[in-house]
Amino acid sequence: MPIAPTDQLNNKGESKHEVQNHIQLDHGMGRSAYLCQKLECLQIAQKKNRLGRSLRTQIPPEIFDILKSRL
Repeated sequence: MPIAPTDQLNNKGESKHEVQNHIQLDHGMGRSAYLCQKLECLQIAQKKNRLGRSLRTQIPPEIFDILKSRL
């Protein structure tokens, strides 16, 4: 399951520090991570924040719920 953060830029002159990160499933662009399709891998990734560290962004719990439903 490819997982990638996507940067959504605002054309209103906001600085780079104000850019919001979003998580995109199934289409990796730039920084991405691959997670094996086993429940154990997902649980370890969530517990140890492996996806968050790999993608350099916070992963909302809803993303883990979606990934769990896809197993």
